[in-house]
Amino acid sequence: MRIGEAEAIVGTLGRPSKMPGYSTSTSATECKLGSLLRKVRGSVCEGCYAMGANYQYPSVKIAHARRLDGLRNPEWVDAMVTLIGRRVDPTDPYFRWHDSGDLQGVWHLANICEVARQTPDVRHWLPTREKAMVKSFLRAGGVIPGNLTVRLSAPMVDGAAPKASGPLATSTVSSDGVTIGYGCPAQEQGNSCGDCRACWSRDIENVTYRKH
Repeated sequence: MRIGEAEAIVGTLGRPSKMPGYSTSTSATECKLGSLLRKVRGSVCEGCYAMGANYQYPSVKIAHARRLDGLRNPEWVDAMVTLIGRRVDPTDPYFRWHDSGDLQGVWHLANICEVARQTPDVRHWLPTREKAMVKSFLRAGGVIPGNLTVRLSAPMVDGAAPKASGPLATSTVSSDGVTIGYGCPAQEQGNSCGDCRACWSRDIENVTYRKH
């Protein structure tokens, strides 16, 4: 598949300036659980960053809608494999799923896992609040490939990490600097990942992000 054909199916990849490599995203308005959590005081989704700033530009909204529409395309997996394979730097092979937005269903996670399987030299990171979808996928016999780190996000600021085992990792958000596990260093290095790749590593059981 050619790059142009792939982009016609899944849209273009994003390239967040604060982290390595490329990503893909959909609108935060389409988050299943996140849309509910935005209404909950003290939740990690209250005041969601992806509901403002650059995410509200018309061009970004159009890109989000195109990506969402493409998710059900039967060639979605092949298109994502094509773009990731052609775009990701082999010397720094990291890809983030959903710098905004989240899983749309168990089928969506299954497709992401297949993309990861077909791009074995790329390290994938999927942060998600859709714990129930992930658990349903695993109960049905789904397998998360070793190069994909699925990180379950705590729903509440200063809350406990979600219960996770096996191939799953977690993340928490702290308002007072209390760290569970590994503390994200971004705020000490210009709000950038720098050379840190902890989020992509299953060996890091929990990453704590500071509330901002």
